[in-house]
Amino acid sequence: MLNPHEGQALYAPTVPSPGPMVPPASMFGNVPGYEDTLAGGGGGYLPPPMPLHPNRDPEPAPVPQDWNIPSITEDVARERFIMYASGKCCYNNAPAKDGVITNMQAFNTYRYRLETFTESRSTEWATKPYEGELADFYTQTAPRPWEIPVTGPSLFQNHEENIKVPYTSSNKPCHTCSASGKMPCHECNGSGTKVCWVCNGSGKQGGDSPCNQCNQRGRENCSKCHGNGTKECETCKGKQQLLTYINLKVEWKNNVDDLSDVTGKTLFKNAQYMLYPVYGFPDPSLSQASDRLVREHQAKYSQNSRILQQQQTIELIPITKVTYKWKGGIHVYYIYGNEHQVKAPDYPATCCCSIM
Repeated sequence: MLNPHEGQALYAPTVPSPGPMVPPASMFGNVPGYEDTLAGGGGGYLPPPMPLHPNRDPEPAPVPQDWNIPSITEDVARERFIMYASGKCCYNNAPAKDGVITNMQAFNTYRYRLETFTESRSTEWATKPYEGELADFYTQTAPRPWEIPVTGPSLFQNHEENIKVPYTSSNKPCHTCSASGKMPCHECNGSGTKVCWVCNGSGKQGGDSPCNQCNQRGRENCSKCHGNGTKECETCKGKQQLLTYINLKVEWKNNVDDLSDVTGKTLFKNAQYMLYPVYGFPDPSLSQASDRLVREHQAKYSQNSRILQQQQTIELIPITKVTYKWKGGIHVYYIYGNEHQVKAPDYPATCCCSIM
């Protein structure tokens, strides 16, 4: 005789899934110099200490008297125009070969780029599964955040390091699992079984046929916990204990301001600890922009980070307007960039025109 409960799904009571558990404040000690350090961050970046010796004021970099702004020759302009026309399947190259250049006018655009390379530091209380590490809390005085030596990347390269602050580590019971190393399985709500996916809990398949998947029980073992009803605690990874410590996050960042999104020929480059704006450039608007950005960078990034180096670059984006005559008409094309690219919006001899 069948048990009256056979063929019926046996449902376990729902076990609420615990959300992320914030470590209690009691897990962490009081470390001098780290009183505002929080668990999980949120304390913000730490202002760097004042230098022991005042930094020297930046000095103006040598400014070239001749900025050596390049210009293209008529031969180059014609050669590039012929190459441009020859590369178009529907263009007759007669205008490029036979056209007479009457005027060449340069319209130079400048690109100013300011880079400020900084180092920032922040701290947070962190935890990790305990794996036998030495708990060195208070065995010595912990160094202050900006006293900890670190090796940075190459200049103007973004990078990040996380460092365990010495003499801040303690061994504590896991707060998530109460030091058991296990937590109820969320997939089966801690029961170890789930509703059979074949018979949907009825115990029968295809009418009155018994379900072979669950042996008429209506439930089958949970594959996530292998029927145990519990899984390894994700916080301590089953170790039951946690190592608590202060984590120092060191971030190197290249803070960049560009006044153009294209590149060209480098006319001027200057790098030093603290920059002096560019003065004496032929285009006064660029000198004004340099003065404004240098002051903004030094004021902004010195508050919560240490400025390690600054660099400014001026590039020339050349554009030449070429006017030429062909068959009594006046036409224009443009040559631009370092590669002398050509743009001819009104080329007079395309396949849509009748060439006589």
